[in-house]
Amino acid sequence: MKKKKILIPLVVFICVIFLWEGCVKLFDISLYILPAPSMILKAIISNFSVLWMHSMVTLKEALIGLFISTLLAIFIAIGMDLSKTFKSSVYPFLIVTQTVPVMVLGPLFSIWLGFGMAPKVLIVIFMCFFPIAISFCDALGQVDLKQINLLKSFGANTFQIYKMVKIPAGAIGLFSGLKVAATYCIGGAIVGEWLSSSAGLGYYMLRVKNGYMLDKVFACVVVIILWSILLNGVVTLIEYILFPHLKKGEKK
Repeated sequence: MKKKKILIPLVVFICVIFLWEGCVKLFDISLYILPAPSMILKAIISNFSVLWMHSMVTLKEALIGLFISTLLAIFIAIGMDLSKTFKSSVYPFLIVTQTVPVMVLGPLFSIWLGFGMAPKVLIVIFMCFFPIAISFCDALGQVDLKQINLLKSFGANTFQIYKMVKIPAGAIGLFSGLKVAATYCIGGAIVGEWLSSSAGLGYYMLRVKNGYMLDKVFACVVVIILWSILLNGVVTLIEYILFPHLKKGEKK
């Protein structure tokens, strides 16, 4: 069963690549319209050092933003779980933040914070905070009350209840949000670099796009996808290391 889950998407991916390559060659499609997968691969190999350099800039912005948004989301989620008044005060504003286009806020962040790393990090925080906070808050609210009442009967305080029951039980929600955020964070950094930057994958993508070098644009897209998948995988690995019981529960 597991082999099929890997094999079927792999076969479909290979078929799409071969079909793509064949159509480009058969219809003699120009490079500036649609490059063949072989040309994209050549662009990745020949520009690897440049892509790596810009990747490190983007990755730094994404990881800083993801780390800050995770800390903020954890504290806000626990606060909303502790106090219904706090939740009713904060929750509507969290929803509103997701209705505002990031492309509108980006120029404002650049005006307020300059053209350095800060506006890119803020965009990443803006994109990553919501899924982590909401997923973790919902998971904390679904913890079994019998376990909490049992701890209270033994004289446990609020800190001990969260440490021993709520946070471990809510970890599955926290990491569900983190997996989404880990995928978003690279995209958030890219958006920030489109608006104002002198380095990064977003900056490099704009530069080669303006030169109609679509093989390099697609190469950049492939690198962005790979980084997003890698970060998602790292979060999954951390989840299994810190909370191995979640993995056992999935197997059951």
